[in-house]
Amino acid sequence: MATQVWTVAQAKAKFSQIIERAMSEGPQTITRKGRTAAVVVGAEEWERKTRRVGNLAEFFAASPLRGSSLKIRRLKQSPRKITL
Repeated sequence: MATQVWTVAQAKAKFSQIIERAMSEGPQTITRKGRTAAVVVGAEEWERKTRRVGNLAEFFAASPLRGSSLKIRRLKQSPRKITL
């Protein structure tokens, strides 16, 4: 995957080209004052990277600590008081 770097001025002038390259070649980086300001990626790659893999219950069920007999003690202090 080739990532090309564009300045904001170049990105404004060639936005359609940046989108095409993001879809065909991979992420396109846009810089402002020499620093990365944004990255344009194709919709397919965005969907792939942001796709949720399972839920919280499945995450905990797959934990290597499950069944390890790990004991966590709770403090028996009362909640702290908040003054308004």
